[in-house]
Amino acid sequence: MNAQTKDGWYDPNATTFGDRVAGAREQAGMSQADLAKRLGVKLKTMKAWEDDLSEPRANKLSMMAGMLNVSLLWLLSGEGPGPDGPEDANELSQDVTELLMEIRDIRSQLALSADRLGRLEKALRAKLKEEAIA
Repeated sequence: MNAQTKDGWYDPNATTFGDRVAGAREQAGMSQADLAKRLGVKLKTMKAWEDDLSEPRANKLSMMAGMLNVSLLWLLSGEGPGPDGPEDANELSQDVTELLMEIRDIRSQLALSADRLGRLEKALRAKLKEEAIA
C-alpha cells in the first residue's frame, strides 16, 4: 500500500492489483487469513495475489469485490468506486461491524454454493447425455 496519495485514496497509475486488494482488505478490517478463509482459498494464494505473483479467477475476483465493498473495475484498474479513504471512514460499532462481516460471509458462501451447483449440473447433463447415447 505504498501508492497512496494525499489527494485521493489511490493513484490508479501507481497502484497494482495487489496494492488495491491489500488496501481494500485493510479498510474492511480483515486480515489476509480472514479474506482467504471467506473466499475459500489458501493463505498462500491470498498472499500471492497481494504480492502480484498471481491473479484470481473471475469468480473469486467477483466475490472479493463484493466482500470488500469495491467495484470489480476498481480492483482491476483503480478506476470506479473503491474503498473510502482513512479520513472518510466512519467509526462503526462493534455490533454493526460484526453484522456486516456476517453478511459478507453469507454472500461468499452463497457464491461458492452457486459455483458448486453449476459444476454439479454440468456433470449431470454430461451423464444424462452419455446414457442417452448408450
